[in-house]
Amino acid sequence: MTAAAWRIGRAVAADTVREALRGRLPWLLAALLLAGAGLSGFIGALALTDTRATQAALLAALLRCAGAATVAVFTVASVVRERHDKQAEMLLALPAGRAAWLLGRLAGFALLAGLVALPAALLALGHAAPAQAGLWALGVLCELWIVAAFALFCALGLGHAAPALCVTLGFYLLARVAGILQALAHDATSLARAAADGIAFLLPRLDTFARAEWLLYDTGGAADAAAMLGQTAIYLALLAAASLVDLQRREF
Repeated sequence: MTAAAWRIGRAVAADTVREALRGRLPWLLAALLLAGAGLSGFIGALALTDTRATQAALLAALLRCAGAATVAVFTVASVVRERHDKQAEMLLALPAGRAAWLLGRLAGFALLAGLVALPAALLALGHAAPAQAGLWALGVLCELWIVAAFALFCALGLGHAAPALCVTLGFYLLARVAGILQALAHDATSLARAAADGIAFLLPRLDTFARAEWLLYDTGGAADAAAMLGQTAIYLALLAAASLVDLQRREF
């Protein structure tokens, strides 16, 4: 990329983050942090046995789902709004090309995902050793990066917020339960097993990201981090390439 492309990409990324900070994202993150802390105390008061495990497991599930929904909604809304306001057409007409705009958008959404993952990391520190909490937070961050890249791809391809958001959330839920589908299809027909194996092969195995047992039993390690980072790199590259191909073929 040329120097002009780098400047435009950085400007697009910075504008994406400013858009989030000017909106209600900081208030939403603060509310998420307070809600998580309050829910943790409430669960601790209700649980009769194994309070720490119950708190950690429920908080892990809540924070992952809330973070994914937040990133998906903001990404889709931001891209669709920019498209309807004709701002994207002006940026895409610049000499740097469409790749600079796309990579800048991806970088901005990646920074947004880091902000969204911050409350999860802070709350995880209260329920696990720092190394395990850090590994779990890394898993949440990788998961949110994939969600952001897929939401960008859907928003560019579909052009409307509702279908793009539905497809993104469906992708996330299906990727989360891919391992369960494989287990359920183990004793089913060969066609069902093939379908479950195909889904697990094509989608990222988000059920292996940020596992609750890392917080409970300190079972996470370097191999888990490498697997998460490897999957994230592969799917980010594929989704960025697919988005760029779709963007290049469009007439603005």
